[in-house]
Amino acid sequence: MLTPDPRHGPLVPMLLVLTVVTGLVDAVSYLELGHVFVANMTGNVVFLGFALAGAAGLSATASLTALGAFVLGAMAGGHLTERLPGHRGHLLTAAVAVQAVLVAASTVLAAVVGHTSDPARYTLIGLLGFAMGGQNAVVRSLKVPDLTTTVLTMTITALAADRAGPRRLASAVWMFTGALVGALLVLHVNVPTALALALALLVAVAALTHRAARPRPDIPGWTQPV
Repeated sequence: MLTPDPRHGPLVPMLLVLTVVTGLVDAVSYLELGHVFVANMTGNVVFLGFALAGAAGLSATASLTALGAFVLGAMAGGHLTERLPGHRGHLLTAAVAVQAVLVAASTVLAAVVGHTSDPARYTLIGLLGFAMGGQNAVVRSLKVPDLTTTVLTMTITALAADRAGPRRLASAVWMFTGALVGALLVLHVNVPTALALALALLVAVAALTHRAARPRPDIPGWTQPV
């Protein structure tokens, strides 16, 4: 089980929920937006190489769109980090609120327009890629060990090599859960429902983080410099 970490306050459970969101949105993007990831950029770089080599079912344009949107989102997340340098709770609240707006727009677009036409598909890739790039940049600046919320390769390597780390295991399990639930919703319900669940989780994180970010001298993890 995870034990409370006085260095990071409530950040650990909040980041685990964001890890679930990562699994959800990547399930949507890979299964329904043309075999592309919006959060896992390692996969996109590999897919781009495959697509350029002529592999069937992959789109270089989709991979480049996701990569470009992710980079722009990461730049925006870095700018937000510079604007809110002293309070990790306020930073996470602002970042997740922006992310929620982008996912809300994606949910409405998928529900009203659909996701099969190229304009809708590429717009969804762009919105979700930007959202996940911002999340990745902000989470990186929070400096909570073993909780990147998007990349698990080094986390799983450390888990195997060190044979310890409940937080590492939790990170892998929660992303798996998000991917599984997202895939089930995409395959058996629809894309807007999967995105709506991701949106609900983001709204919950933003609300809980905002509430917990009030001055609390007993939770030093919030005000630790970024």
